[in-house]
Amino acid sequence: MKKYITVILLASILFASCKQNNKPLHIMRFGSITGLKPEKLAYYKKLHANAWPGVLKKIKECNIQNYSIYLQKIQNNYYLFSYFEYVGSDFAADMKKMADDTITQRWWKETDPCQQPLPEAAAKKKIWTNMEEVFHTD
Repeated sequence: MKKYITVILLASILFASCKQNNKPLHIMRFGSITGLKPEKLAYYKKLHANAWPGVLKKIKECNIQNYSIYLQKIQNNYYLFSYFEYVGSDFAADMKKMADDTITQRWWKETDPCQQPLPEAAAKKKIWTNMEEVFHTD
């Protein structure tokens, strides 16, 4: 009986420790910023309030989680701040997979004209400017 209880206890401890360790080994965090054209504000919000299922599916397939976009008005200009976590093992391949997706391409044709790239991004023919992480805690 004592042996049986010991085996059950050890199995329970092992199971509990495995269950607690379900986080990805490495999470890459990304923050970026862009402007938003004032005349496109309502449309941009409407698009994201009803994000296309195919776009949401592709985001998950490309190992992105906790994706958020925030809006802030500063001196009569609107800015968007995006944040997401990447939990895959090949960021470049996943971003290519997303960029090659026809539904995502159609989505970007709707959202890109709403956005006003900051000068640094515009010079590189991009929409979003990457931001430096200066603090993080779990």
